Amino acid sequence: MTHRLYYDAPYQTSFTAQVLACRPNGSAFDVLLDQTAFYPTSGGQPFDTGTLGSARVTDVNVQGDDVWHTVTEALAPGQTVQGQIDWPRRFDHMQQHAADHMIASALHRLMGGVTIGLHISADVSTIDVAMPEGKTRITPEDIRRIEQDVNERIWQDVPIRCWFPGPEELAALPLRKPPTVEEHVRIVAIGSDEMVACGGTHPATAGQLGLVRILSVTPARGKMRVAFLAGQRALADYQRCHQAAHEAASLLSTGVAQLCGSVAALQEKLRQAEYALTQLRREQLLSRAEQMLAEAEPLPDGTRLIARFVEADAELLRDLASRLITAPGVIALLGADNGGQAAFVFGRSGDVRQDMGALLRDSARPLGGKGGGRPDFAQGGGPAGVLHAACQALRSMP
Repeated sequence: MTHRLYYDAPYQTSFTAQVLACRPNGSAFDVLLDQTAFYPTSGGQPFDTGTLGSARVTDVNVQGDDVWHTVTEALAPGQTVQGQIDWPRRFDHMQQHAADHMIASALHRLMGGVTIGLHISADVSTIDVAMPEGKTRITPEDIRRIEQDVNERIWQDVPIRCWFPGPEELAALPLRKPPTVEEHVRIVAIGSDEMVACGGTHPATAGQLGLVRILSVTPARGKMRVAFLAGQRALADYQRCHQAAHEAASLLSTGVAQLCGSVAALQEKLRQAEYALTQLRREQLLSRAEQMLAEAEPLPDGTRLIARFVEADAELLRDLASRLITAPGVIALLGADNGGQAAFVFGRSGDVRQDMGALLRDSARPLGGKGGGRPDFAQGGGPAGVLHAACQALRSMP
């Protein structure tokens, strides 16, 4: 059994230990020590990194009662080795884990939520919460209330205590939820209103979290997922947002307090400009109808064929085709390329006998496209080659 120093001394960053075993693990090695300050992956908290002698520790995991360290160099059984913990990584995980407890406590006390999972990644931490009545969302006001509750306890610098109670004491403790293990139950208490079984590492007081920031609350697999940042991560997020807000305000020649209004005004101007541009393009394209009719290809039966790609949306494509086929003896095959897949509108004048719905369908299907419609007007989509195939079909008709 490995003696786990991090339980009683989470701030200990160096230690000496005896190597009990060393075994190959691919190009690395797994090392067992008689004692360790390295925290192994457990309970959603990632493993510690650092060094054992000159070997880098790249993973730490629990197997039974033993803690195994994956290292870059072989260590001889029986030798004494100096261990060094990567403290910034450890303290970051301590802050995130304590924030998990405090957010879970607030959700439980204020809204009846039960936390069922924690995940600390390299950038964002998340907890999954089972909410009453299966809710998977809460309001922005509720999010602010939870965040405020947590940070008020941080400002109070409430103590954080971790210990292994005896069976009688454990049975009497007001735990937020039952332990998931029956033996060696370790309890973490934060202030007077959070107490739960946990094997992770935590700061000595809540004040060492500095700040907790809830980023989002979203549905996840039938539960509610809360993404958050604590400590240095929360400060870095504030600094990024502060810089971005001031840079954006400077670009818009306004103050940060007026930034939302300035952006809304800019969006409205953009919408108006886009509408004006769309109308101009529409007028320009429709004004070319007479030229298109003049340049139409005569077919053997005397019908005039207009087949081309134009820059237009689906509505404008329909309007252009409708204008072209007001003239007698016209077939208009129009396409608008949208980056590999094109939209098509096929139309004909009232005095033309070809079936546009059948023409589009038969031209598109062999190429993986689709479409159809009435004999006089059809719509569909597919690769650009659909237009060429339809033209070839018309040219081969008697």
